[in-house]
Amino acid sequence: MFKRFFNAKGEIDWSIVFVVLMLAIIGLASIYVAATHDATGINVKLMVAMQFIYYVLGVVVVIFIMQFDSEQLWRLAPYIFGIGVFLMVTVLIFYSRAYAAQTGGKSWFALGPLTFQPSEVMKPAFIVMLARVIAKHNYDYPEHTIKSDERLLLKIIAWTIPIVILVLAQHDFGTMLVFLAIVFGMTIVSGISWKILGPIFMVAATIGTVTLLLVTQTWGRHILEQFGFQAYQFSRVDSWLDPQGDTSNAGYQLWQSIKAIGSGGLTGTGFDVSHVNVPVRESDMIFSVIGENFGFIGSVLVLALYFLLIYQIFQVVYDTSNQFYAYIAAGVVMMLLFHIFENIGMNIGLVPLTGIPLPFISQGGSAIIGNMIGIGLIMSMRYHNQSFTLSNRQGFA
Repeated sequence: MFKRFFNAKGEIDWSIVFVVLMLAIIGLASIYVAATHDATGINVKLMVAMQFIYYVLGVVVVIFIMQFDSEQLWRLAPYIFGIGVFLMVTVLIFYSRAYAAQTGGKSWFALGPLTFQPSEVMKPAFIVMLARVIAKHNYDYPEHTIKSDERLLLKIIAWTIPIVILVLAQHDFGTMLVFLAIVFGMTIVSGISWKILGPIFMVAATIGTVTLLLVTQTWGRHILEQFGFQAYQFSRVDSWLDPQGDTSNAGYQLWQSIKAIGSGGLTGTGFDVSHVNVPVRESDMIFSVIGENFGFIGSVLVLALYFLLIYQIFQVVYDTSNQFYAYIAAGVVMMLLFHIFENIGMNIGLVPLTGIPLPFISQGGSAIIGNMIGIGLIMSMRYHNQSFTLSNRQGFA
C-alpha cells in the first residue's frame, strides 16, 4: 500500500519533446543521405518511410507510458521485467537465422522485412525493475551501513546476472556493455558506500586493463576465446588500434567513417553531398553522415541537443523529488549517455566498433521504441508530478 501525495497538473515537458523532435528530423535526413549514397539495392523512400513510422509508433508509446504514475509503474515493474525476460529467452530459440549468419548475433526476431530486438525494450524494463529494487531496499534500510549496502549490492548483482547471461548467449557484447553501464549509474546513485564501491571499481578497472592486454597478444586471445570472445570482436579491436592497418577488410568501415567525418571540416560538405562511401552507415555509423554533411559545427549542435536532453531529465527529477523516479532517471540517463559516447566514439576511432546505435537518429525500429520508452518514463514524471512513500511493505517484497 502506498501513501500518495498528488499534485497532478498534467504537464507535458515540451522542451524534451522539442529535443527528441529535432533529433528525429536529423535522423531522417541522415538516413536519407546514407541510403542514397552508400546503400545498394535498397528502396530509399521505403527506408525513410519505415523510420518515420517507427517515430510515430514511438510517440504512441510515449503517450501510453505517460498515463502510468509512479505507483502504477511500481506495481507493474515485476510483470514488465518478466515479459522482457520471456522475450529474451524466446529469441534464443526463434532468432532470425539470416541475421545470425550476417551479424553473428542471435538477438533478432524477423518476420519478412520486419525485425525486432527484445534487448532494446528490455533495457527500460530492467531500469524500472532495478529502480524498484533499490527504492524498496532503501526504504527497508533507511540507515546505510556496510552490511545493508552489501545486501543491496548483492540484490543488484542478482537481478543483473540473468540479463547479462541472456545477452551474452545472444552473442551481443555491445548490448551487454549497455546493461552494465545502466547498473553502474544506478548503483552510484543508490547510496552504497564508496568503501564498498571503491575496491570493486578498482578490480573492474584492473580486469579491463588485463583484458585489453590479452586482446593485443596472440596467446592472450587464445585465453579470451575460452570465455566466448569471437574472431570478429578481435578484428574490431585490431581496426580500432590501427585504423590504417587494414583499410580493405575489417578496418574498412571505421577508416571510411574517419575519412568522411574529416572531409566535413568545419561546416560540412552540405546536405546530401557525400564523397566518401561508408558501408551500412544508416545504422551504427550514422554520425559519419552528420560529420561529413554538417561538419564540426553540425556535430557540436547534435551533441548540444543531447546535452540539453540530459539536462532536462535531471531538471524533471529535481522538480519531482520522487526517489523511485530518480533511480529510473539515472538508468535512462546512463542508457542514453553510453549509447551516445560509444556510437560517436566508434565513429571517430576513440573506441572499438560494437554495433551500438545513436539514440533517436540511427535507423532501426527496436532502438527507437526502446529509447522512446525511456523518454515516456521521464515524461510521466512531469505529467503526474507525483511523489509517494512506502507506508506498508506487505505485498511489495
